[in-house]
Amino acid sequence: MPNDHVTTASSSGAGGLTGRITAGPDALLRAEVLEPQLRFEIDALLPWYVQLEKVLLLEYRRLGLLDGAQVGAIADLLDRVTPEAVAREAEESMSDIAFTLERHVARRLTTVPPAWHVDRSRNDLQATAQLMQGRARLLGCAEELIAFGRTAHRLAGRGADLVMPGYTHMQPAQVISPGFYFAALCDQVLHTLERLESVYRTAAASPMGAGAMAGQELPWDRARMAALLGFTEVRTHALRAVAQRDWALEACAEFSLLGVALSRFVTDLMTWGSAGYGFIDLPDHWSGISSAMPQKKNYPVLERIRARTAHLGAAYTAIATGQRSTPYSNSVEISKEAGAGVPAAFDTAGSVLRLFGAVLENLRFREDRMREACESEYLGGFTLANLLTLRAGVPWRTAQVVAGRYIVQAVEHGLPPAEPDGALLDTILAAEGHTAEHAAELLAEAMSVQGGLTAKRSDGSANPDAVRALLADQETAFDAWDKRWYGRRAHIDAAAAEVDRLLAGPEGRQEW
Repeated sequence: MPNDHVTTASSSGAGGLTGRITAGPDALLRAEVLEPQLRFEIDALLPWYVQLEKVLLLEYRRLGLLDGAQVGAIADLLDRVTPEAVAREAEESMSDIAFTLERHVARRLTTVPPAWHVDRSRNDLQATAQLMQGRARLLGCAEELIAFGRTAHRLAGRGADLVMPGYTHMQPAQVISPGFYFAALCDQVLHTLERLESVYRTAAASPMGAGAMAGQELPWDRARMAALLGFTEVRTHALRAVAQRDWALEACAEFSLLGVALSRFVTDLMTWGSAGYGFIDLPDHWSGISSAMPQKKNYPVLERIRARTAHLGAAYTAIATGQRSTPYSNSVEISKEAGAGVPAAFDTAGSVLRLFGAVLENLRFREDRMREACESEYLGGFTLANLLTLRAGVPWRTAQVVAGRYIVQAVEHGLPPAEPDGALLDTILAAEGHTAEHAAELLAEAMSVQGGLTAKRSDGSANPDAVRALLADQETAFDAWDKRWYGRRAHIDAAAAEVDRLLAGPEGRQEW
């Protein structure tokens, strides 16, 4: 049985870890590089290193290199590892988490099994621990993305029948609805979830058993280890397994792309919330004030969200340039420095989604302002041209000219869209050699604000029925993604439970 007291089972100092180096790190190197790195690894990676050590125990047992008593003694100590205990070991372990964890366990064993850690390298251990952490963060990010998408979906459902101007080139263009607009945000989220599938496939391939770069000398069962670690496949090529951090590069690329899209949606909200539009409002507890202008109600949270999306692009640039032009093998530059900003990228992505989701949850549409904006603009020009062609036989391009001339002259005469002038339209048509029956009724239909929504007939349009059909499909899609990502988390948890079961059974701790 293992002893709880510290023994002298391993030598102290760097020489106890390798015969090549006889002195520990310089104080400056330790303070600037190694200790900050260790603190991060203890906080973020320790559970994964412990899990890896447990799987290695099972593999050593399978290979006949450790007996049940040895496996049991080490597994018992691994179960009792704490961040605080590992941190205390760091002083004599070159501030490396793998060495530190090894020393922590070894010093508490009555006898260190000679074969423990035989034929092992830190390279694949480190790559796998980082990947397991990245996989966990990716799961969390997908879950937050789904939650954000569902919030946008609820908001869209409240606005399918409301009217607002849609803008192209920053000018009022056609009647749309808030439901139609925010269904586009839902579609963007679903697109990102689809793209994250590729990232997760990369993160689901285990590097474990690749060794330093060229494979290992014992017949390790890499597929079994991958399954016990919750992976679905093995990163087969040993060099690629330890040389690449594709999962981090791909995740940051997707965050960058998502950030670009979200920044555009936030920009619209910033515009719509301004005094010149006044289409939306946020409650006071999500708003800000001016220190000098008491009439102002600001929405600085939108500025925060848009600014934070820029950090996502910066994170991708940092990891891409950090990996660029490095040799294709494992290195500290690739494994640690190039990816130093990756945890912050996950943090920022989560922050953006949570803040943006809270904004959408609290957003209120100012229906009167949106309708007034629609009623004040000639947003039915496109519909008018269509009606002239389909009902009066006016060639399409001529119909466009007629509709444009009518709008110009109506504005010049001070006619609002809701007061159609059939005689004016007849005059313009006659000048082009055409006529139209019931011109005033045709104009009224074309310029109807609510009709601007119902006139659209195609799938995916702003027609309220089309929006509701799209939202129903999107709800089904969110349910499917939720089930898929939940299933992945359950699979990983089940693998961890299986490792503990095996360690406690005949395959692991027998004879202990």
